[in-house]
Amino acid sequence: MSKSIPVGSFQGMKSLNKSTILNVVRQYGPISRARIAKLTKLTPPTVTNLVSELIESKLVIEGTLGESTGGRKPILLRINSSAFYVIGVYAGAKRLKAVTANLDGNIIGEFETRYAANQTREQFLQTLEKAVQNVMDNTHQQKESFLGIGVGMHGLVDPEQGLSLFAPHLNLRDLPIKSFLENRFQLPVEVENDVRAQALGESWFGKGVGIQNFICVHIGTGVGAGIIIDNKLYRGSSFTAGEIGHTTIDSNGPKCSCGNYGCLETLVGGAALARRAQQAIRLGKESILEEWVQGDLDEISAEMLCKAAQNGDFVAAEVLGDTGRYLGIGLANLINILNPALIILSGGVSRAEHYLLNPLMDTLEKRALTKPANTVKIAISELGKNSIPIGAFTLVLYKLFTPTGLGDAAS
Repeated sequence: MSKSIPVGSFQGMKSLNKSTILNVVRQYGPISRARIAKLTKLTPPTVTNLVSELIESKLVIEGTLGESTGGRKPILLRINSSAFYVIGVYAGAKRLKAVTANLDGNIIGEFETRYAANQTREQFLQTLEKAVQNVMDNTHQQKESFLGIGVGMHGLVDPEQGLSLFAPHLNLRDLPIKSFLENRFQLPVEVENDVRAQALGESWFGKGVGIQNFICVHIGTGVGAGIIIDNKLYRGSSFTAGEIGHTTIDSNGPKCSCGNYGCLETLVGGAALARRAQQAIRLGKESILEEWVQGDLDEISAEMLCKAAQNGDFVAAEVLGDTGRYLGIGLANLINILNPALIILSGGVSRAEHYLLNPLMDTLEKRALTKPANTVKIAISELGKNSIPIGAFTLVLYKLFTPTGLGDAAS
């Protein structure tokens, strides 16, 4: 959470006002100084002075002339989006991806790499450094053009300290991501759980724009949720809010990596889908998957299942249908507890289309309370494969554009 501004601090108030103006220009630009004053309730001289400072710092530029209301045509202001860049990194369970973007959120460059087997702490941090350095170099801009680095890290994260508390799929603890990257690149760094970062990205650039209460659910190797309540990113008292993957769906189900049995992740995660397909084929059911992997069933992936279902494969369609039903139970629990207006699905399994969505919606109709089930919308993220890197660099943009001391509003 942002630190509050000391009462009576002139510099603090000036910084708050400048961020307020910057955010108004971002949201409503091209915009005149007069309209900024009206929207912010700041005096015209204050707006003029602070806008001059923002122009001098190259964050804001003057553009076209607006419509006249009786006098001179006003000069309209907009964000100088191409003057500065931000970096977003997704540190997932199996791979790491970094992107650079301008201040409008348009991606300029990207770099992706897989982790080495049994990656150590030092190797992980080196991989992280290499990815950031690669996208910076390939953007061909001076270091001064970069405003910060955001990291969406899988697992448990302390965003205040910038620590990865536990990355379960790497089996690594207490990774000092923020301090390591800040020391290496001399740039401000924000670190957040991957799906919580994605939720922030959706609220700025995706399906969540203008929605006060929504949930992002990412289904990949792991399963997690990012929760926006009253325009604020909800983290919980110890930063573990959204671990939907470790809610119990079937107490007699498979054992989870967390030690519990029947967690949602063991039923809808990528490994679970592959396992059910393998079991069906070993029981004698015919599937094009066996041909695709040349008999090596361990090579079956969730992505293959989606493609096989679209090719009319019965085993793949059956596995995805079961996945939709299990996921529907998990989402029904979320709907009954939090009553969101929207749930955004992302990750590989979300690309299963009606094979997953139809049984999911049928399950919601049966298990969620009638009124919230009838009002909630289920949508597929349109941010695509970069949804979490986008969320990661949105962490930096949020710090830049959100007035200090005004809490954690997500838009």
